[in-house]
Order: sequence, then structure tokens, then C-alpha cells
Amino acid sequence: MDAPIVQASRLRKVYQGANAVEALRGIDFEVERGEMVAIVGPSGSGKTTLLNCLSGLDSFNGGQVVVDGQDLSTMSDRARTAYRRDHMGFVFQAFNLLPVLSAVENVEIPLLLQNLNSRDSRRRALEMLETLGLAHRANHRPDQLSGGEQQRVAVARALVHKPAVVWADEPTGNLDTEVTQVIVELLVRMNKDGQTIVLVTHNPQVAERARRTVRMRDGRIEKAEAGRVEVSA
Repeated sequence: MDAPIVQASRLRKVYQGANAVEALRGIDFEVERGEMVAIVGPSGSGKTTLLNCLSGLDSFNGGQVVVDGQDLSTMSDRARTAYRRDHMGFVFQAFNLLPVLSAVENVEIPLLLQNLNSRDSRRRALEMLETLGLAHRANHRPDQLSGGEQQRVAVARALVHKPAVVWADEPTGNLDTEVTQVIVELLVRMNKDGQTIVLVTHNPQVAERARRTVRMRDGRIEKAEAGRVEVSA
């Protein structure tokens, strides 16, 4: 059996200030290859901190994180940045699209950063937008797109370079119920095609579509439970 694609052991994160705050308290956590995991819990429980430490966006104060066989805890900041660029995809609540670029130009950014030639980058970006039903919006800038369309562009950008893991932090937090359903179905479909996805959410309807839900409180994992993974018609 393959080793988990994400493995964290005794993971600790402490925010220093007038009073030190231990945001992660010795967490052990694994994600199997091809799994979709939702991390839930009350505000301040450590959900986003865990996601950021697992993905190498944040440093941590103790423990180990291994992603697809690579130990992030031994990497320099520069090496972690390069690893994220080449092997991870990110979807954020605020979309984080570049406003001066069109949808297709936003999607092709990860490919250009990997030095893929411009012709192949554009072809793959257009193919990904077509897969997500946005081919007709390829030349529109973010301010010409709805919130749901912007988030689909962000998902396309996260997936286009075929990352080992996609990390999604409240990917439906700024969307209404109908558009949330569209984004969730999209993530479930991509997961069924083999994409590993780890997401943070406050929305129980989003969490239940994951294969597994991990509940956090006070910087610790409380429990995990299976979700509902079928794709709606």
C-alpha cells in the first residue's frame, strides 16, 4: 500500500507576542493519496494554521511535515517556495486572481512559472477552463466575472499543473448557496478523478461531501468521520 501523500507528526505552531499562543499542539495527521479531507471546527481552533503549516506557507515550531515524500521541515524557505510552485495548488476564499489578467492568463500562471512554453501553457489553460465550463469566459478579466466564475477560474489555476495536493481554505466562503453547490460538485468530481484535496470549511454541507472530516478544537484534532462522496446529478 502506498504511503500517505501528507504526513504530519507532533506538529506544533506557536505565535509569539505579549503572550505566546500555541495554535497547534502536537498534531498527528495523514492524508491518503487521492483522498478529499475536510478540516472543520470553531473559529480559532487552528484549521487555517494547520493548512498553512501542512502546505509550507507557514513555518512551524516543532514536528515534521512530509508531502509526497518530501520533508518540508528540512527545506529552506526558497526550497519550500519552489516545491509549492511545482507540486501544490491553492484555492482561497478571496479568489486571489490577478485583476489585470484575463481568466486564461490567470490559469496559465503556474505553467509559465514552471517554464512551460507559452503556446503549450495557453493550450492547457484553455483546456482546463473548458473542462470547468468556462471556455466562453477565457478572455474576461476577474471584474467581468461573477463570484462563482472567479472561484472556478481559481480552481482551474490550482489544478492546471497537476499538483500532488490541492489546498483549499474556505473555497465557498464568499459564495451563495447555489454557487457553493457548483464549486463543491467540481471539487468532488476532480477528487473522483484522483486529485488529492485538503480543504478548510465552516460549512457542514461542504464538509459532508469530503471522504473524511477532521474536527479541530483548541489546536488539537478531536475526531474524524466519513463523509458523503456521491456526485449529485
